[in-house]
Amino acid sequence: MADRREWTRETLVQAVRAGDRRALARAITLVENGDRLSYEVVHDLYPETGHAYAVGLTGPPGVGKSSLISGLIRISRAQERTVGVISVDPSSPFTQGALLGDRIRLTEHFLDPDVFIRSMGTRGHLGGLAETTLQALLVLDAAQKDVVFLETVGTGQSEVGVLAIADTVVLALMPGSGDSIQALKAGIMEIPDVIAINKMDHPMAKTMLNEVRQVLALGPREGWRPPIVLTEAMRGEGLETLAGKIDEHRSWLEADGELEQRRRRNLAREVFQVASARARRHIEQAVQDDAELRRLLDEVQERKLDPLTAVREILEQVFHIGDADRTHTR
Repeated sequence: MADRREWTRETLVQAVRAGDRRALARAITLVENGDRLSYEVVHDLYPETGHAYAVGLTGPPGVGKSSLISGLIRISRAQERTVGVISVDPSSPFTQGALLGDRIRLTEHFLDPDVFIRSMGTRGHLGGLAETTLQALLVLDAAQKDVVFLETVGTGQSEVGVLAIADTVVLALMPGSGDSIQALKAGIMEIPDVIAINKMDHPMAKTMLNEVRQVLALGPREGWRPPIVLTEAMRGEGLETLAGKIDEHRSWLEADGELEQRRRRNLAREVFQVASARARRHIEQAVQDDAELRRLLDEVQERKLDPLTAVREILEQVFHIGDADRTHTR
């Protein structure tokens, strides 16, 4: 196989299709770096995607997400499914790379040729995070991975953006954690399709189970109701049940074509999110490079010009969009 310095569009696409691990690593690195070759590669691979089932897993730091994923990988491999893992980490302020690196809990799977694990840094770009994660997912999808796990740290805005491309979302919570209760209060319960309460031996586990049930009872009564699973990831307890609930959700989605509709909605949302992020970067750069546009911001800050008038003038000059504020005044 070609050395990394010899990769071309054609050889990289061919190698990704064949599931070559070095090609996958190289393609995802290009994606993270925003290299033009990555767009060409994903363009060529995209018609062959749609095979992988994406499972997003999020929750407060320290809840045991990596241990849960390690157990789910073990179950998937026993079912002879090929697996990809994308772990989204906070970026290192020094290298801009993934701060936590490949998770220690996942090391037992590193030598399995049918498991590919990659950590990706957020690099401080909220809009770019969803874009790079989607492209990395498409690369693994084109490599014929049956299941791709998307792991995020925390339950903030950037993590929710990543999870928007998942077919099934698992929220992991830990008893006795203030972060977990904050997650409940912050409306995070609207996100998951399956809920795992890890560290089931904790004396507060049953209390949290009841709290979560009460929160879910306030939600819609029709459609899918997120099941709650008690787990102990380090000992592997409850993981078969968790995997079963993920499969049940997939079957529910597939039963009446909802999976296809959900993917269509997710992809459309991603197109708009990526377009919005790029448009914002373009506007910020345009304002930085144009003294007249900077003057508009100064006038807003000095309260000489209202914000919506400034928006209209900026959009007219940058994108030639007129009457952009009418939708806000109707």
